Amino acid sequence: MDAREEKPAGGIGPAAGTPAVVSGSGNGIARNAIVVMLDTLRADHLGCYGNDWIETPAMDALAGESILFTRAYPESLPTMPGRRSLHTGLRTWPFRVWTPNRGDLALPGWQHIPEEQVTVHEAMAGAGLHTVFITDTYHFFKPSQNFHRGFRQWRWVRGHESDPYGSTVQVRAEDVDELLPEGLSQEEVFWMWLLLTQHLANQGERESEEDYQAPRVFREAMRLLEENQGVERFFLMVDSFDPHEPWDPPEKYVEKYDPEYEGRELIQPHYGPSDYLSEAELRHMRALYAGEVTMVDRWLGLFLERARELGMLEDTLLIVTSDHGHQLGEHGLIGKLSSGLWYELMDVPLLVRRPDGVGAGMRVEAFAQLHDIPATVMKALGVEPPAPQDGMDLLELAAERVAPREHVSAGYANNSWCRDERYVYFVGNDGAEPHLYDMEADPLQEHDLAAEERGVVEEMHEKLLADAGGPLPV
Repeated sequence: MDAREEKPAGGIGPAAGTPAVVSGSGNGIARNAIVVMLDTLRADHLGCYGNDWIETPAMDALAGESILFTRAYPESLPTMPGRRSLHTGLRTWPFRVWTPNRGDLALPGWQHIPEEQVTVHEAMAGAGLHTVFITDTYHFFKPSQNFHRGFRQWRWVRGHESDPYGSTVQVRAEDVDELLPEGLSQEEVFWMWLLLTQHLANQGERESEEDYQAPRVFREAMRLLEENQGVERFFLMVDSFDPHEPWDPPEKYVEKYDPEYEGRELIQPHYGPSDYLSEAELRHMRALYAGEVTMVDRWLGLFLERARELGMLEDTLLIVTSDHGHQLGEHGLIGKLSSGLWYELMDVPLLVRRPDGVGAGMRVEAFAQLHDIPATVMKALGVEPPAPQDGMDLLELAAERVAPREHVSAGYANNSWCRDERYVYFVGNDGAEPHLYDMEADPLQEHDLAAEERGVVEEMHEKLLADAGGPLPV
């Protein structure tokens, strides 16, 4: 029997027996679309991408009903540069022209969408779709960001990380102290103290799992679906900041992955070398992240079940992805460090489910990037893009009706990255600290070949320069 005929409980797939052959033009295949962004989700932490110790049944079931891209990568990092390409369909890297927003992070590319750029959501709204946005990624809320431009309905879910939502006056110093790691300098602890104090103020009234951030986002997304059952056509973007740190899921998720631990609850990683953590602390931090992933998966599954119950997946293109991963001790690092563009940061999940079920269960090895999502959605909805898109239609790519990319490129702060069929290369924009890895012989990127393969380094750097349209900005 075809494996797709056994739909898992709570599945959202097409009728049994749908052929897994990609055909048709891909134009106008859907009346509606839903895009789900899960911040800081590593592809290798999902069962459908080969993980064998973290429970992700909802995304694994969805993968069986979707086209899964095995080599999907950010266009730019971190949070807001990547969101710019997602909201416009235009490349953000190489961050050649950017102006930091006052009081915000001074990272290259971290800024509002330029006013002269029309967002894809403005184009969708102009074509008659009811455009809806729900997120707790609090960077969207900051003055001047204006990423909700083009949405006819939006809701902010307040309280994640450093969102200035709760009053810090009532937070006890001893409660913060219990969450601080040992072995860091006073300066290193300072920013962590501020973040954790705000986090405790924001989350102090949680009483059950439903009060955690990801559950709140997906519960609100369900309400938005219920409110909009009567609309003729809709586009919904759900942007969950989880599984972004701080990692403090309900205890049942922690017990699942590290029940024996008795040390400090190190819910907030210090970005940098991982040697400040003991082996047990590092293992526990990984367990906390795994618990967040499983919690997010559960609530994504509940959201998809509700969408199906309401009949709002029948004519809907669904895409689930992430903006980047997180370093959890691999290569001796913790965090999201711009100088360490290894697989743990760059490999992201990308699942694309067609409403007609075509391609269900396919695994596509062609290179894909997040700025391909707007082009894909607009083509599927039959909406004219507001400007020529830099991305390509993922459905056309899966059907092999467009030539695959020979290489892909991306950037984070003052560092740039490139991958082709064989090699991964990343380097500081000033040429410092080049790294080169042979992905055929060394998929975990453990043996740096940059010093001995200077010819390959030069070839990969030329590909970066070609994509950047000139010298890399420094």
